[in-house]
Amino acid sequence: MTTTLITADQLFRKVDHVVPAVEWATMADDVNAIMRLKAERNAVILAHNYMRPEIFHGISDIVGDSLALAREATTVEADVIVLAGVHFMAETAKLLNPSKTVLIPDLRSGCSLAESITAEDVRELRRQHPGVPVVTYVNTSAAVKAESDICCTSGNAVSVIESLGVPEVIMIPDQYLARNIAAQTGVDMIIWPGACEVHEQFTAAEVRALRDEYPGVTVLAHPECPPEVVAEADFAGSTAQMSDFVASRRASMVALVTECSMSANLAGAHPEVEFIGMCRLCPHMQRITLKGIRTALETGRHEISVDPAIADRARLAVERMLAV
Repeated sequence: MTTTLITADQLFRKVDHVVPAVEWATMADDVNAIMRLKAERNAVILAHNYMRPEIFHGISDIVGDSLALAREATTVEADVIVLAGVHFMAETAKLLNPSKTVLIPDLRSGCSLAESITAEDVRELRRQHPGVPVVTYVNTSAAVKAESDICCTSGNAVSVIESLGVPEVIMIPDQYLARNIAAQTGVDMIIWPGACEVHEQFTAAEVRALRDEYPGVTVLAHPECPPEVVAEADFAGSTAQMSDFVASRRASMVALVTECSMSANLAGAHPEVEFIGMCRLCPHMQRITLKGIRTALETGRHEISVDPAIADRARLAVERMLAV
């Protein structure tokens, strides 16, 4: 049976609120090639909420935050997974799908949090704090996950911490997420001094100035922001929780204190909401492009692999998270 491919012209209906027609026309060749290649390779594209609108709303099959992508990665039936996100996300997809081919379009798509800590750092923390469980943010390498007891995301960190039933944890590597979660749970945190290079740039003064300029604006902040920024916001949560907030609360004017593409993607889904620009671009996420995805599907680059000795232990930490 012949499968009818969705064309770039048809997909434009999904992005016409956020991508000008003249710009989409320059993307049509890559979009059509990607749709064809997905069918030929039996491939799916998993796209993080920080992807550009032409990827997020256009050629992706599954979208979400890192938790949603981790969960969905366990259910896909395709032979090939293209991860439109950063390297640790592709590693996590590979951990959960060891028999599948997992590709990332650009190896430079890294993460300041993942680069802030090593497996040896985790072993040293354990030596300094024997018996204290290690909770590791998914924004880390597989090698770091392998040294951990359980993983978490910004969306489920509270649930993961509370599931342990202990008064103290080692929470790595995001110092701001750890402080924000400590305030919510009352659990003592042994903190590593890592930070997201995007979210650590925001300040409380910026939020206050925004409110002065746009009276009535609803401010949503990511918990990777410093605690004083989160304190100024109306709501703090993961990118998926932000999306749910916008969909359910129907605020007429919203400012997202997070990566810029998030606002563009929500604007595409909610044209009735006015989104006020207060954002920073993640240079790593921006390296994922249509052309890169097309090349990945055409050539099979860049394939993700994880040392089996590391993968087994890292997978256990991720699976414990998914079980919470």
